[in-house]
Parts: sequence; structure tokens; C-alpha cells
Amino acid sequence: MKKLLWIILVFPLIANAAYQRNTARPVNQVLFGSVDTVRYITQQDIVKSQGSGWETLLGAVVGGVIGNQFGGGTGKEVATAVGAVAGAGVARNHANQEYRIEYKLVEILIKTEDGKLIDVIQDVDSNMLFERGDKVRILYFDDGVRVDKEY
Repeated sequence: MKKLLWIILVFPLIANAAYQRNTARPVNQVLFGSVDTVRYITQQDIVKSQGSGWETLLGAVVGGVIGNQFGGGTGKEVATAVGAVAGAGVARNHANQEYRIEYKLVEILIKTEDGKLIDVIQDVDSNMLFERGDKVRILYFDDGVRVDKEY
């Protein structure tokens, strides 16, 4: 097959993948072409936050201080211990939570001027939505690739 299919995956976690204002970067190569197909996709990552142990220790101290406010004599000591254990448990649970991050991506299959096909996945930019037939440029940087509309 004479056509070469290059697959270049640029995910949002790659540093400096998105443009930043007032930043100049050297461009290694620029190719021009037209959009063959476009597919908007989402990717979800589950992130587990893991505490370093300081949260648990701080929770125990705060729980102990609060528990120390109750009771008298032996009851005060018991309330302090119960408060410290409860505070540590609450802090540890809170420190080890899971949450989801959703990334909005666009997959663009581009036919270059010399007939090659290049597939790029990048973050969706609401100011630059792609459609079939759009004239685009593919910018190659040291740390990734970016597709922009040709103006």
C-alpha cells in the first residue's frame, strides 16, 4: 500500500500540549492537508488520591483535642482517645478517595497534500472545531503535535 498511516497520539497529560499565551516554541515540521474524518470522544480517568499520612496524624490530633473537651477524670481520657481514633479514621477515609476526570478529545484523520494519512488525537478547543474538508496544518514540536485550521 503506497499510503503511509502515521498514528500520533497526543493525550492531555503530555506537558505543554495546549497552547499557552505569550509563549514561543520552535516548530520542527509543518504539514498541510485536509480533514478526512473527525470524531469527538471523551476519556475518563479514575484518580485515587492517596494521603501521605500527615492527614491521618492531623485528624487524630484534632479529634483528640475535641474529645478532650468532654468528660472529667478517666472519662476525659477515654473521650480524648475515642476522639483521636475517630479523627484519624475520618481523615484517612477522606485522604483515600477516588474521583473521575473527564477529558474531551478530538480524533482527526488528515490526508496530507502528498497523500499520506495522519491520525492525531488532541484536546478539544471550543474555538476550533473541525469538520470534514477543513484545511489544516499539522505542527510538530519536540514535545508533541498540534492540529490547527489553516487560515
